Amino acid sequence: MPRGRSATYDDQREFILARAAGLFARRGYPATSMNQVAEACGLSKATLYHYYRDKSSLLISIAETHVSRLAALVAEEEASPHTDEERLRRFIYRIVEEYAGAQDAHRVLTDDVRFLEDADRERVLDQEREVVAAFARAVSALRPGAPSDDLAKPLTMLLFGMINWMFTWMKPGGRLDHASIAPIVADLFLGGIGAVKAPGGSGSGRPNAEVAKVSQKSPKKT
Repeated sequence: MPRGRSATYDDQREFILARAAGLFARRGYPATSMNQVAEACGLSKATLYHYYRDKSSLLISIAETHVSRLAALVAEEEASPHTDEERLRRFIYRIVEEYAGAQDAHRVLTDDVRFLEDADRERVLDQEREVVAAFARAVSALRPGAPSDDLAKPLTMLLFGMINWMFTWMKPGGRLDHASIAPIVADLFLGGIGAVKAPGGSGSGRPNAEVAKVSQKSPKKT
């Protein structure tokens, strides 16, 4: 009779994914070996292979787990009863919040998906396209002529340009964290540079209180 999985199996898999994502983010996927992943996890290589059959399966799991969470949260917000502007703000706040807790996975998704096999890469990219499409619908809803708005996709990509590359310049422990930068992004995108207020100040974004409210009402999916 086959032996069942232990109660800690899934926890161990998540732990391995987190350590592997950290290595891939710092060293790059091609430069990281399974030996290095095993060492970072405090496991033997044989034990590591019990959880993941090869380095590619680690990359697939990191990318799919991260993008699936993004797709789930935008689907949840799209089904919410908020106004069009509230919905787009919440999209921005929640995506930035998700990135804050998954910076290594986000960097891997950004830099290393190209190393996946074609079918695996397309599966991940299809989910990314779902996220972008949901944002584009939210952007279009705020513009005249919605929903047939030719600029919705380019505007959405400009928005993601602000969000996706935060990890390249935001310093851990710096004056601005993800919670304070999310309303700045929303205010800049929705109202222009004159609408941006310093974190903690008054303004349309109401930074700290509004982000906290979104976080409390929208717990992360695991």
